[in-house]
Amino acid sequence: MSDLIHDFIFRSAQRTPDAEALVYGQRRLTYAHLARLVKCAAAALLAHGLERGERVAVYLEKNVENVGAMFGAAAAGGVFVPVNPLLKPEQVGYILADCNVRVLVTSIDRLKLLLPVLAGCRDLRTVLVTGVSEELPALQGVELLAWDDTLSTVAVTDTPAHRAIDGDMAAILYTSGSTGKPKGVVLSHRNMVAGAVSVAGYLDNTPQDRILAVLPLSFDYGLSQLTTAFHVGATAVLINHLLPRDVLNAVMAERITGLAAVPPLWIQLAQLNWPADCTLRYLTNSGGAMQRPTLDALRRALPAARPFLMYGLTEAFRSTFLPPEELDRRPDSMGKAIPNAEVMVLRPDGTECAPGEPGELVHRGALVSLGYWNDPAKTAERFKPIAPRHYGLPLTELAVWSGDTVRKDEEGFLYFISRSDEMIKTSGYRVSPTEVEEVVYAREHVAEAAALGIAHPTLGQAIVVIAYPRDGAALMASDLLAACKPHLPAYMLPQKVVISTAPLPRNPNGKIDRKLLSSQYENAFTEAP
Repeated sequence: MSDLIHDFIFRSAQRTPDAEALVYGQRRLTYAHLARLVKCAAAALLAHGLERGERVAVYLEKNVENVGAMFGAAAAGGVFVPVNPLLKPEQVGYILADCNVRVLVTSIDRLKLLLPVLAGCRDLRTVLVTGVSEELPALQGVELLAWDDTLSTVAVTDTPAHRAIDGDMAAILYTSGSTGKPKGVVLSHRNMVAGAVSVAGYLDNTPQDRILAVLPLSFDYGLSQLTTAFHVGATAVLINHLLPRDVLNAVMAERITGLAAVPPLWIQLAQLNWPADCTLRYLTNSGGAMQRPTLDALRRALPAARPFLMYGLTEAFRSTFLPPEELDRRPDSMGKAIPNAEVMVLRPDGTECAPGEPGELVHRGALVSLGYWNDPAKTAERFKPIAPRHYGLPLTELAVWSGDTVRKDEEGFLYFISRSDEMIKTSGYRVSPTEVEEVVYAREHVAEAAALGIAHPTLGQAIVVIAYPRDGAALMASDLLAACKPHLPAYMLPQKVVISTAPLPRNPNGKIDRKLLSSQYENAFTEAP
């Protein structure tokens, strides 16, 4: 097994140098070519002074240079920081300053937008710019270099890479920042290697797989598509899609066998007419529960594709999955722990919950990350010691407390209840937004929905449901509320239903942006002066 994350590429290049590794539009790289690109990127970074453990930010759309820069940084002994290409300059500037980025890899168009904020990134010394067809601008104290020219002139043997072990930092992934500023989750080589080996194992990935990378590479779930592919020597196909049909077209054109998405995208994909000769053999979902109508529609449209319902958190990369053979018996389950991880349901005092008793999901094992970058207080809140699992061991270990409330059944299968900071407290009751949304999604004409807890003068919080109709259907708030009444107790009924005229907003990782929606409706129950 590879010890360091970039070794996946080098080992696959040794085994099958001519196998297709990476596809981006018309560009097709074999494993030999990809390994050469990674080595050249590493040599370029080292030649320009990258020290062990220094951060290399990559602010690009999904493309060949993005992959080369990330794995090249790891191969040099540095740490890569993938930055979501949807972020605005001020958000990018915050990330670069927060983790003391030394090198930035970006495109010429993005560089122009970033110039006003880069002056505040005091540790930045080098910018490698892709797509250069003009003279680079000047930036005081920072060396600006053309990516293509720099890599073409460097000798890969000039500077040896810094020594690294599997416990060293490999990457920093920034969370979406649903509360306050985004946090940088520090992943070791061990975390990423163990995660890829585990996921590729239960998905039965082989060198014949062709995996479509739809999600942002700054998202742990999106990055995982690359690491699992490179681990087994499969092909990763990059796409920056605009429309759901772009995904379908790519699946058919590239003979894709594995597709990963989040619930809002699956809702859109489930509405498409998928050809009978589709090559997909598996689907994976994470980033939220897939609603039953969406799952049923996908199973009808893609009967040969096995759906894997997965759960993960950036702090532990990946945690649970539900085997496809369990779908009909327990379609609402998160499944059980992935291989090489232990997932527990614990009370606040650290004792284990009884079957059926709600508790916090706690993950221990090789995938538990190193904590939050430069934030010991937040790290201590989420990463806590647990007692040794074996008698006689004197040291405790750190486990990650997810903040998610779950329950476990008699057979050990887990069920999501809610994220702690999304629980709605109304009339003295704690209500899971998921429970309300399940009822709303069961209505035929609802495409998207979000249940929110909004401040209310008498109830504490009142439930507001924002719904977006399917295919322009006529959807009335009063009808939706009436449809909820037979299925929900009075305290769980929405006090207000809003029919949105546009799809619900997304955060950079493609999830419904609950924080933004909550801010838009925060005065919904404020009494008029």
